Amino acid sequence: MSKPSFSPSSLRSAAQGFTLIELMIVVIVVGILAAVAYPNYSEHVRKSRRAAAKAEMVEYAQRAERHHTLNNSYASFTFGETNSTKINSPREGGTTMYAVTIVPTATAYTITAVPQGNQAKDKCGTLTLNQAGVKTPANSGSLTCW
Repeated sequence: MSKPSFSPSSLRSAAQGFTLIELMIVVIVVGILAAVAYPNYSEHVRKSRRAAAKAEMVEYAQRAERHHTLNNSYASFTFGETNSTKINSPREGGTTMYAVTIVPTATAYTITAVPQGNQAKDKCGTLTLNQAGVKTPANSGSLTCW
């Protein structure tokens, strides 16, 4: 019976697993991918929150128009049961992303959504909507806000 020979080359080929260099390369690649993906994800989240606030603003505008049809004035319009002209978005609870206010007069109104917290980093800033349907972001250079 002969003894098995153990040469350095046979030990390397039989070894299983990763070297430290290979592991560090994988960590670096994952770090680079995360650095690129996270800002895009954050912008997508801001965009979806902005879309929710815009939908609420349009809903409030429709309610204001119904109020005007019944009362021939926007002056006494409020946001529903709270009898308030200010409401936080989202209405169903959670973190406030926009403070929505309305300034009604007899013949006009302006609904304003001011971003709060992390949403303040949104490129569009404050959004407004009036009785004529004019939609304006604070950052007028961005046409994609509405």
